[in-house]
Amino acid sequence: MRQTNWWQTGIVLTALVLSIPVLTIASFVLQPSSDVWQHLVDTVLFDYIFNSALLMVGVALGTLSMGVICAWLTSLCQFPGKSFFSWALLLPLAMPAYIIAYTYTGMFDFAGPVQTQIRDWTGWGYGDYYFPETRSLGGAIAMLSLVLYPYVYLLARAAFLEQSVCVIEVSRTLGCNVWSSFYRVALPLARPAIVAGLTLALMETLADYGTVSYFGVGVFTTGIFRTWFGMGDSAAAAKLAGILLLFVFTLVVVERGSRKQARYHHTTNRYSRLPEYRLSGLRGAIALLACSLPLFFGFLLPAIQLGLWAGDTYVDMVDESFFEIELN
Repeated sequence: MRQTNWWQTGIVLTALVLSIPVLTIASFVLQPSSDVWQHLVDTVLFDYIFNSALLMVGVALGTLSMGVICAWLTSLCQFPGKSFFSWALLLPLAMPAYIIAYTYTGMFDFAGPVQTQIRDWTGWGYGDYYFPETRSLGGAIAMLSLVLYPYVYLLARAAFLEQSVCVIEVSRTLGCNVWSSFYRVALPLARPAIVAGLTLALMETLADYGTVSYFGVGVFTTGIFRTWFGMGDSAAAAKLAGILLLFVFTLVVVERGSRKQARYHHTTNRYSRLPEYRLSGLRGAIALLACSLPLFFGFLLPAIQLGLWAGDTYVDMVDESFFEIELN
């Protein structure tokens, strides 16, 4: 009993220490509003809320579509390159979102090599053609989705691999084809794991500053920085952070509510291996393309471009300070 009390006391103290930032923000929220806060409410607060919500929805759709589809293909389907993609699809996690944002901007902005080549081929000038704007809310959604989908992929694939072979086989005997079995049986069983991965991705999205700042998107993280260091009002910045915490709290509540159903997730496959659906011909090509695109745009293309830039500039950039930074 004495040992149990010590453990409980230690847990409570640890939780209190970890909650100091949240409690600090809460103390600022309860303070009277300043003129700066009223100015934020009248001018940009709605934009911060709208853009943050839109960013979350876009990243949720992007990470779910890429993560779940790739997880299903690499866990229960057989197609060319499956063993390679099963681990290579995690590589975008090594690419920070703001780095990929810099890279794609350098490649696809007006002065970049892609648009320059288009103008050389066609003779067009500025305003003669349409090209998607990289530094925009849509661009931020694309950048964050490409580097955060592995959260969903990793947990969804583990959930698919742990599912009972009996449930999958019974669904096939009841007339489900491969995709119907996925949509009506495997996907609902893996829902708690998918929601957990999505929650991690969205928390990273809400906490991101580099990508949205570089793209000039007004969300809570950029607003907090501008209010604190630009307007010099830490209390107003803390109020913005308090609203941001409401977004995070909502995600935590949704994720915990989803995990309550995890007790129905029967995960025994000890009697036989899970079936592997062989995809050949056009289906195999589609599966190969579906796994190749996230890997190519989320890791290979920016890595190749960074390598080319490194080769062009290493003579001027590599000096004593470079090695000091690398050592650090």
